[in-house]
Amino acid sequence: MRLDYLTIFPDYLDALRLSLPGKAVEKGLLELHVHDLRSWTHDRHRTVDDTPYGGGAGMVLKPEPFGEALDELAVDGATVVVPTPAGRPFTQPLARELATRERLVFLCGRYEGIDERIIDRCVDEEISIGDYVLSGGELGAMVLLDAVTRLIPGVLGHADSAVEDSFSAGWLDCPHYTRPEEFDGQRVPEVLLSGNHERIRRWRLKQSLGRTWQRRPELLEDLELSKEQQQLLAEYIREQETDNH
Repeated sequence: MRLDYLTIFPDYLDALRLSLPGKAVEKGLLELHVHDLRSWTHDRHRTVDDTPYGGGAGMVLKPEPFGEALDELAVDGATVVVPTPAGRPFTQPLARELATRERLVFLCGRYEGIDERIIDRCVDEEISIGDYVLSGGELGAMVLLDAVTRLIPGVLGHADSAVEDSFSAGWLDCPHYTRPEEFDGQRVPEVLLSGNHERIRRWRLKQSLGRTWQRRPELLEDLELSKEQQQLLAEYIREQETDNH
């Protein structure tokens, strides 16, 4: 997979080469290209923004640098993405969808955003990472990259890691523990020390479903749970009700 970033703050994206994305680049599974949008300006001040038509506060990123950059980068066949609060919500299924693309191009907005004519002409996906506002699209683009990178085959050390993540099956992940067995008076659940893989599997599934029921119940509304999953969730709810009485 190849990823291109158009930004007025290329140094902001140095962190892209850390952690999993960096390992993916080293393995030859990912190409990262960060481009300074000012490279496609032609005035002495390398101007990339201007005041909005109609008045109002803030500045708007001009269309010409984006248009020239996209023409030069030959993005035909690529998926052009803008992180923006106006986009569709980013979810694990959308991450899986993007992970199948051969090339993603991220346009990182700033100030009041990017001239709408670029959005209309060039952009395939507008994506929101949440209902809040950031200073620019760089952080949003980095979030998208991290979520997508871990789904590229060969990136994670253990192939099951991405499968078992929160939201991969539609619910939250279960709690996890490591050594020591006891910390500050709290012990690791006995089932995890039992060596019984079937008991451990059922415990983890029950905890995942129960945690989702407690913290993100809306996630369960559209899921068709199997008979086993329904039983485990019912057990979890009964146990919680018993503990609270």
